[in-house]
Amino acid sequence: MPRFLKLLPFILFVQFGFAQYTELINSKRPGFSDSPYSVGTKVYQVESGFFYKNVGNYLYYDEFNKPFEYSSDGYGLDVFLRSGLFFERLELNLDMALANEERYYTQPQDSTASGFGLSRMTIGAKYLVYMPKYRDKSKEIRSWEERHKFDKRRLIPAVGIYVGLNTNLLMDMYKSKFGVSPRFAIFTQNDLTDRWILLMNFISDKWSFPDEGEYDYIYENSIIVTSTYTLTPKVSVFGEIQLFNRADLPDDFQFGAGGAYLINPNLQVDLSARMIYDQYEKSTYLFNTGVSWRLDRHKDKIIQAEANNDDLALPQEKKGFLGGLFAGSWFAKKSNDKKMREVKVKEAKSRSGLQAPVNKKAEKARKKRNKQLIKDQKQKEKAQKKYSKQENG
Repeated sequence: MPRFLKLLPFILFVQFGFAQYTELINSKRPGFSDSPYSVGTKVYQVESGFFYKNVGNYLYYDEFNKPFEYSSDGYGLDVFLRSGLFFERLELNLDMALANEERYYTQPQDSTASGFGLSRMTIGAKYLVYMPKYRDKSKEIRSWEERHKFDKRRLIPAVGIYVGLNTNLLMDMYKSKFGVSPRFAIFTQNDLTDRWILLMNFISDKWSFPDEGEYDYIYENSIIVTSTYTLTPKVSVFGEIQLFNRADLPDDFQFGAGGAYLINPNLQVDLSARMIYDQYEKSTYLFNTGVSWRLDRHKDKIIQAEANNDDLALPQEKKGFLGGLFAGSWFAKKSNDKKMREVKVKEAKSRSGLQAPVNKKAEKARKKRNKQLIKDQKQKEKAQKKYSKQENG
């Protein structure tokens, strides 16, 4: 089998994930959509990037139907902090943007305004509701047609839900008149093939209820559809569309495209561009480049044996800061080769020196599970070694 195909199950491309924890970094960047999967427990991830935004003659009406129109130039820093806490399906995150912006108003009168500070700060939590299971066609050896046939179960998406709070600790230019507001979302993901993933986000945001004015309530609803594709073990590309429906601001259509490059299992860089076209036929352009990095302290779960039987543990290697940052590089390889996971067998002690009764069926099932766990671990180690050889070769 070609080396590339053997490595595919372990290769990250943008917003990739077959399970909660992946051997390679699982980043939301550079697109705007999110996956239903979390980063995994004891994983601490930072996704950040520099952006430049050019707004051309943006027209909107306030709650009293008063027109405002401006053009602007701005740049800043996006920061997205993620961590899987408590259990695998749950992720807590913090989404922020620090911006410097200059606006040139033509309505209601000619004027200028500038600001520097937070333009976005949202605290949220994401939970995986459903994760589909696909057929393992690598074990299909009797029929070439069955091995390469499309698995219809891949049309059933993984589903996650999100609940967040938009804080109002923002600079005056972006501060909401109505204070804090909730953010709700449903995230779906279809792994159509081993290389191609389709994501959809359904978002309901910035709900508030003004005491006066033309609107009974304010909202911002949107749909995002993102397609990502892996070109090589290190390079992936994406295309994305987003539709906005707002109560007090112009609706718009957005299209984004870009790519990402995997430097090592814990580090990714990206580049993207985005065009925004609103209902008044005004255009905005957004350019972004950034990096995603994680500190990986994840440990595989241990299958506990019954009393007086052996426990099989598959502990993950511990990495220091530099080891995590440069994992997969030549320097990390020299130390990691000596610290690859080992299967440790420990004797369990029975209470008061008495041997607990053994359930033969449970014992047989336990041994089978542990045997499979060891086999999977060896396959991971083999793939990681090949990945390191490819990176250094």
